[in-house]
Amino acid sequence: MAHDVSTDNPYTRGIAQFVSGLGYEAIPEEVRQRIKLLMLDSLGCAIYGADLEWCRILQDTLERVDATRVSSVWGTGRRLSAPHAALVNGTAVQGFELDDVHRAGVLHVGAVVLPALIAVTELKPGISGREFLTAAVAGYEIGPRVGLCMGPEHIAQGWHSGATLGVFSAAAGAARGLKLDVEKTVHALGIAGTQAAGLMAAQYGAMVKRMHAGRSSQSGLYGALFAEAGFTGIVNVLESEYGGYCTTFSRSSDRFNLEELTAGFGETWQTMGVALKFYACVGSNHTTLDAIRDMQQERRFGPGDVRKIVVRGSQATMDHVGWKYVPQGLTAAQLNLPYCIATFLIEGDCFVDQFTEDKVADPARMALADKVEVRHDHEITAKGAKFRHLVHVEAHLADGTVLRRTVEAARGSEKKFASEAEIVEKFEKLAAKALPRAQLEQLRDAMLKLEALDDAGELARLLVRRP
Repeated sequence: MAHDVSTDNPYTRGIAQFVSGLGYEAIPEEVRQRIKLLMLDSLGCAIYGADLEWCRILQDTLERVDATRVSSVWGTGRRLSAPHAALVNGTAVQGFELDDVHRAGVLHVGAVVLPALIAVTELKPGISGREFLTAAVAGYEIGPRVGLCMGPEHIAQGWHSGATLGVFSAAAGAARGLKLDVEKTVHALGIAGTQAAGLMAAQYGAMVKRMHAGRSSQSGLYGALFAEAGFTGIVNVLESEYGGYCTTFSRSSDRFNLEELTAGFGETWQTMGVALKFYACVGSNHTTLDAIRDMQQERRFGPGDVRKIVVRGSQATMDHVGWKYVPQGLTAAQLNLPYCIATFLIEGDCFVDQFTEDKVADPARMALADKVEVRHDHEITAKGAKFRHLVHVEAHLADGTVLRRTVEAARGSEKKFASEAEIVEKFEKLAAKALPRAQLEQLRDAMLKLEALDDAGELARLLVRRP
């Protein structure tokens, strides 16, 4: 079987040109302000996540095998090598389903960009706050575009997009942080892209799902550091007809759109499409929870009033969160839509305190989850990736009342973005788990006034829990 051996790479090179050439002044003010809030949110998620069981296992294991003490493990007093710190910190950001998501691109962006980029600031002291912000934007712009290129088929096929797409965001941010030229950025992307991996079966209870973002960030950091040293990668990693990222991670060439990779550079800012979470569960569940929240403002009802809840959503919603709930640990609970609906109805919220091991097999939650029906709506699927979280929700109550809501965008999404005060409140609530008040305030102010920092390495220093 003959395969194309061309190394033409207009899209990989186009991405590299954007990343390498991006300047602070070219970034609109609204994007600069938005990314600071997004990054603050991610840091809060990581600090909260650092002490979770799966994060402690990684920290303990890597500390035994890694004698290097260069980079900080956020929210702790530990240090590891830069790649291992990126792995651990990315896992912590994604550690409890609290972090951001680019819904159309299907990617948790901060969890892959920031661990690699902050590690760069520790390896190369003196990167200014402005340069750090610019590098972060470069990272936030790329992964979502790869996600838009691949479309909903990618995750429906079984790939965990947050991991497979994330390598490109991580590599782009780290490459810009290291000030790599176009050629070396091409190689950084090519090195990172060949490491892309992550299986969606991890969502059914495995701790490894939490690790996917960290592994992706680590791969991107490797890509940038190796390319800086002259190591070469696949120069047409996205375009290659045989063994390229797009052809390999999609069933056929008509399932992806290469033009999305470079569409709108300098005009459409995908950073503005990143949403924040105010529930501690997977983003696919948030529109439904918002629908129920809205219904209860019309009429208060509790678990005993519910005959059934019907959710109609996209095929991606069905595959990702619509499966029958079976107790398999916190990961499965946080990803399962019927369980999260039951939790919300019983407790009135779905934040960190609502997800504990003792509730995973709670008979009341399981009985209520069995009253939830998640159905595929072909019309929603046909609208494409940008509408993958659109849901029509019906609450059928025992007295015969039927309440209905349609929600396209969740609270905290790009279309209903949260206020600075709401984001700061969430950050402070999460960061207080590990940092004293004075230190979390210093970290908060350093991020919100990032442009004023002479050395962005100050962020890493403020992320270390002091004795």
